[in-house]
Amino acid sequence: MALSIKLPNASGVVEAYTLRGTTPVKPAKGVAFNRIAYSAAHVVADPLAAIDPWLQCAIDWDETIAYRQRLWSLGLGVAEAMDTAQRGMGLDWPTSLELIGRSLDAARDFGPGALVASGCGTDHLVLENVKTVDEVIAGYEEQMAAIEKLGGKLIVMASRALARVAKGPADYERVYDRVLSQAKQPVVLHWLGDMFDPALKGYWGNNDPDKAMDTALAVIAAHPDKVDGIKISLLDKDKEIAMRRRLPTVGGLDGRGVRMYTGDDFNYAELIAGDGFGSEIRHGQSDALLGIFDAIAPAASAALGELAQGNVQKFHDILSPTVPLSRHIFAAPTRFYKTGVVFMAWLNGHQTHFTMVGGQQSTRSLPHFAELFRLADAANLLEQPELAVRRMKTLAALHGVE
Repeated sequence: MALSIKLPNASGVVEAYTLRGTTPVKPAKGVAFNRIAYSAAHVVADPLAAIDPWLQCAIDWDETIAYRQRLWSLGLGVAEAMDTAQRGMGLDWPTSLELIGRSLDAARDFGPGALVASGCGTDHLVLENVKTVDEVIAGYEEQMAAIEKLGGKLIVMASRALARVAKGPADYERVYDRVLSQAKQPVVLHWLGDMFDPALKGYWGNNDPDKAMDTALAVIAAHPDKVDGIKISLLDKDKEIAMRRRLPTVGGLDGRGVRMYTGDDFNYAELIAGDGFGSEIRHGQSDALLGIFDAIAPAASAALGELAQGNVQKFHDILSPTVPLSRHIFAAPTRFYKTGVVFMAWLNGHQTHFTMVGGQQSTRSLPHFAELFRLADAANLLEQPELAVRRMKTLAALHGVE
């Protein structure tokens, strides 16, 4: 019997919706991917903690780690303590470091193949008190030392403090030269666009993204052996393609070149598949470090398995239907995308509640969630359709839709 539910449309009119109810394709077992794929993983809040949720952070550690174990079981790596985990948006540095430590411990217990790379930034600094580039360098060094002491691989996150005090490209070059020269193993750089974080406008010392790209590439070219890759989150596939064609063909993790990790949650399917440009493999395809992979993990795993076996059409057949969902989750204001990611985890039974750090579950409207539900169903991403309907009905009832 078909499942149905009453949902509001974009105009606020409540309509009946009948689910297709097709569950996600199951990934093939034992297939090694030919792309590195990190999922920027969310944290599970503790809804029973007696705190002020807008001011304090309480994490359900068991459920948070269990979600990472699920990602590893699907062959995905974990990009830890990133913006998907509400880093700098409710998740403070002490809690982030604890999260990183717990995740690294869990990865060791999980066994080989449980990849973790951890966000290293300057978010512990009081932004309005930062006056100099030297303070930014010291901030990065403090977090680098703490993460590397735990044995962690670094994702060098974009710094709001650096964007605040830098006078131009030379200041960025100075900071990243210092950071990269000290890194114990190759790092992933992260260029986060201002659509994700308005405080990062003009990063790399220029509002012109092409000129900013020149600075980022100069930083990488000066330290190719210290850069595994760069994740760019500009939601502009042409910028990503242009940049990956200019990345060094030496250095990186394996000496074969610096990787492009797509952070484009609008165009990831075609960017990962690649365009076959040139003779250098790294110039023609992207690896992945994506927040949307948290929400679409089974489909991402199955698609990457098909791609690794040369089944490019099956890769697109599985992954392409998820793109409209991702574009909806990451719609402006893009910084609220975390809400959609956690909503998907709740719908699919990976957490018992829809509560977020900082009360962020309130950042999207019921019509937004209703459309997200419909798109998840269309993309075959509702793992337990009956449960998803019950939970969607609960949310609708809280908004007055019975």
